[in-house]
Amino acid sequence: MKRTLIGSLVLVACFCFSPSSNAQLGGGMNFFKKPSIADIFHPVVGAGATYEETSKDGTKSTLEMSVMSREDVDGKESYWFEVGHNDKRAGGELSYAKLLVSKEDFEMHKMIIIMPGSTTPMEMPMNQSAKTKERMQENIDKWHKVGTEPVVVPAGTFLCEHWAKDDGTEDIWASSKVAPMSLVKSAKKDGQTMVLVSTTSKAVEHITGTPQKFDPQAFMQQRMQQKKNQ
Repeated sequence: MKRTLIGSLVLVACFCFSPSSNAQLGGGMNFFKKPSIADIFHPVVGAGATYEETSKDGTKSTLEMSVMSREDVDGKESYWFEVGHNDKRAGGELSYAKLLVSKEDFEMHKMIIIMPGSTTPMEMPMNQSAKTKERMQENIDKWHKVGTEPVVVPAGTFLCEHWAKDDGTEDIWASSKVAPMSLVKSAKKDGQTMVLVSTTSKAVEHITGTPQKFDPQAFMQQRMQQKKNQ
């Protein structure tokens, strides 16, 4: 799997829930709690969004985010969240991965991917350490709400909540009319941007079928064989 897809999953994780988050953007508001950027996550089954990313060197790529289905885990409301990403320097095809994520605390229970050169879904182990959750919370706490303003992107014009990182390195504009992440636009100080291109209420699932359990030894053997054949 391309490193760019892994990066996209990390990006999604950083934008999503913290353990203390209990309100959604546009939903119930707790006036005694500091507004949290974590509140932009609101999963709607079938909803999806497509973005155009532009790197600091001007290279463009596509990012897709969709919610495919709901599956409760240990009594927690959870959703299968699918992310697709491409890198035009690597051929332009989108690579996909799915995460089973709890809405309440954004605990990641499972991840399913398709390895390069394979068509079989593979289930990867997901064990979020306390340190990982702590880093996510620390990242979330570094944002503050600036205000509300209209933003024009290829998908249209949206009235957005503007969030800025405390160190001035990044801004995000979010709208409750966009699912699953509310994200309309992001811009980093180094020139990287991401803008909403389109939305859908009929997202298509790209990873289907019964996944196999990930076998690290078999994976290494497969990679070694692929290198010999090159």
